[in-house]
Amino acid sequence: MKKTTWLIHMLLPYWRRIILALILSSLTVTSHIGLMATSSYLLARAALHPPVLDLMVTIVGVRFFGISRAVFRYLERYVAHDVTFRVLSQIRVKFYQAIEPLAPARLLNFRSADLLRRIVADVEIQQNLFLRVMSPPIVALLVLSGYGFFLARYDLRFTAILAAGFLMAGLFIPWIIKSLSRGVGLSIVALKTKLNTQVADSLLGMTELVAYGQAQSQLMSVRHTNERLTDQQRRNAWQTAFSSALTWMVGNLSMWFILILGIMLVEQGKLSGVNLGMLALGTLSSFEAIVPLAQVPHHLEQNQAAAERLLELIQAQPTVKDHQSMVSLPKDMSLVFKEVSFKYGEREPWALHRLSFKIPAKGRVAIVGASGAGKTSVVNLLLRFWEFDQGSIELGGHSLREYSQQEARNYVGVVTQRTHIFNATIHENLLLAKPEASDEEVKSAAQKAKLHDFIQSLPKGYDSFVGEGGFKLSGGQRKRLAIARVLLKNAPILILDEAMEGLDPITERDVWEEVYKLMEGRTTLVITHQLTGLEKMDEILVLDKGQVVERGKHGELLKQNGGYRRLWNSRVG
Repeated sequence: MKKTTWLIHMLLPYWRRIILALILSSLTVTSHIGLMATSSYLLARAALHPPVLDLMVTIVGVRFFGISRAVFRYLERYVAHDVTFRVLSQIRVKFYQAIEPLAPARLLNFRSADLLRRIVADVEIQQNLFLRVMSPPIVALLVLSGYGFFLARYDLRFTAILAAGFLMAGLFIPWIIKSLSRGVGLSIVALKTKLNTQVADSLLGMTELVAYGQAQSQLMSVRHTNERLTDQQRRNAWQTAFSSALTWMVGNLSMWFILILGIMLVEQGKLSGVNLGMLALGTLSSFEAIVPLAQVPHHLEQNQAAAERLLELIQAQPTVKDHQSMVSLPKDMSLVFKEVSFKYGEREPWALHRLSFKIPAKGRVAIVGASGAGKTSVVNLLLRFWEFDQGSIELGGHSLREYSQQEARNYVGVVTQRTHIFNATIHENLLLAKPEASDEEVKSAAQKAKLHDFIQSLPKGYDSFVGEGGFKLSGGQRKRLAIARVLLKNAPILILDEAMEGLDPITERDVWEEVYKLMEGRTTLVITHQLTGLEKMDEILVLDKGQVVERGKHGELLKQNGGYRRLWNSRVG
């Protein structure tokens, strides 16, 4: 029940719209009943050849119910989906607000395709809660009450037959379908998630799959998962058809019982013959309200499975939490690590062990080392993605933990190895750094990053789309876009995390020229395993297994026959 309780709470603020949607849905079914009943009554009365004026009210009734059914159906769909889409939008916001503090520490165990599936497909499934789980039983009860009261005016046994048919079709048949379809909803949700993940892996890793001869194997895996999903969907379709057939069978049986009882009452003179068809067809039409009930267990199962996947992240606790006492403004922009030790898990080795260094305000420090030495862990701690286990980190003379996560990140501009670029325009991608920036500020940042001329050469300029991941841009252009973002943000602390990785020598040299300009007046930390461009650093730290094994300036370290010299010889020599 907990899986759906939070969703019900999100529906409660719209209780007026919900009640209106339920009434409109009941009136839609009632109009159908009225249309069939009045049509039958009209034919029976017309067979007796009465004056035309005696049939006018019935004729108007047929027209009214025929038109009102369409009007009520439209209004019901409009109001019900309006409520549903409002709730879905709130769920998406709630989900994003929940996962944003979890990034990246708590999200490392989730694949991007799985996260996308949760925020898109699993959220979409929640529309079933009101439309296909909560609404049908309530509407069926309202129709039973209304039409049952109408039948009771003629004979209570009519109402008893209707109630028995509704109970049979509304309770017994759904129980049968639930028994037959147990686990189908869960399987469909799980298989869709698996298929999405496999397809995403295939598309994003297509180059590697082809290079290593695994394309056919991956294709077979995708095909196998798709076949299993198709089997489950086919099974669900069969059960839907079977439930509909059973429901209408009960509806037809109820109609026949009403008809038989009605004939007996006509023979006894207790019922007019012209009402016989009206009562029978009205009963059959009322089962329109019962048909959706057979699929309620299936939709509920899918809804709960999807809701559980959403709750897994919504209720997760972030690794880093803000404390009550916050610092509003640092004294300066110096960075100090004091005996900092950190590991990613209890059973993991130390990523950093008793690391100490200081970057004075507007100073420049580089950290180098082989992959896995702990360089990126320094960045993760500064951006408050993780909490360190021992020691202390100071920003501007205050403990880093005294700053909120957002405040700490506001002071830092980062250029990483992989610049994430969205499938949007260049202008929109730049505004990620400063959403409120004016067009002049955006152009100024692009000019300083030597990107403006290239943008102007494009047909749509700053409104040009760059494609998924920025595939329409070269490696150097993506780096310049990242630099333009940092310039636009104008953060006092600059971090370059493997910013030159993957660039050709000429592009790397050009980008370094822009980076040196970017460093001016900023506290700078350069994280790299490449040693070119470090001559202007105030200090270079050589990391190995999370510890500083050498430190000094570029020239000093080259004179020593240590790890830095060996790295220099292997990279440059």
